[in-house]
Amino acid sequence: MKIVDQKHHQDLERLKSLRYMDDDFMTVCLADNYEGVELILRIILGQEDITIKSVWTQELMKNLQGRSAVLDVHAVDSTHKEFDVEIQRSDAGAGAKRARYNSSLLDAHILRPGDDTEDIPDSYVIFITENDVIGKKQAVYHIQRYVETNEGKELFGDGSHIIYVNGKYRGNDEVGKLMHDFSCTNPDDMNYEALAKKARYFKQDKEGVVAMCKILEDMRNEAAQEKVKEKAILMLKNGKISLDEIQIFFSELSNEEIEEVKAEVMQLA
Repeated sequence: MKIVDQKHHQDLERLKSLRYMDDDFMTVCLADNYEGVELILRIILGQEDITIKSVWTQELMKNLQGRSAVLDVHAVDSTHKEFDVEIQRSDAGAGAKRARYNSSLLDAHILRPGDDTEDIPDSYVIFITENDVIGKKQAVYHIQRYVETNEGKELFGDGSHIIYVNGKYRGNDEVGKLMHDFSCTNPDDMNYEALAKKARYFKQDKEGVVAMCKILEDMRNEAAQEKVKEKAILMLKNGKISLDEIQIFFSELSNEEIEEVKAEVMQLA
């Protein structure tokens, strides 16, 4: 079997096992899938009146220091509330500080120059985790800020919300059915058609399968290119090559990628 055919076969096999709990597959299925995003948010937040007006997937956001994060799904509803939905299969990637960082990053991008901070809309950072990272055996965990006084505590009400959804939860309710769908590899076994139809398109429709295989191929090439960049950075850090020699030793890198390598090395210096 030719290498190209072998890799295509591997992509087809991998495609069969993909689920919404795999962030790359989820973002493909939810790109422009307003109905699916609305369904997810309505179930998790318990609000039936959510109407999504904009959806972006795999969106890169940077803070003032240039540090970045890629949001899996960034959505805005009809009342201007902003939502960041993240898939976290690894417990280590769903820590409290990560949630805080994503929340601050999302808020920083909401306001425009001249806007009054009192007009900032509510923001929601939602982590859908493969495991019960909070460990209290609940379906959904709402993280809030409180004002503590001698009389007790009350909500601070700053409009910033962090939510964890337990991917292991299988209760006989909407959240349980949603988490079943997120872990389901067969679209025909899913509960919600708004999610199943997109998964079915990319897994069973000829045109969708071709598109998804192309995405997997691009991801594989991107991962290989990242390894080349990491090797270049390591060699520069260890003094094996100079900044002027990057193009000679790593001709497969584009000019933009070379500038990224240089910026990374200068930042580490």
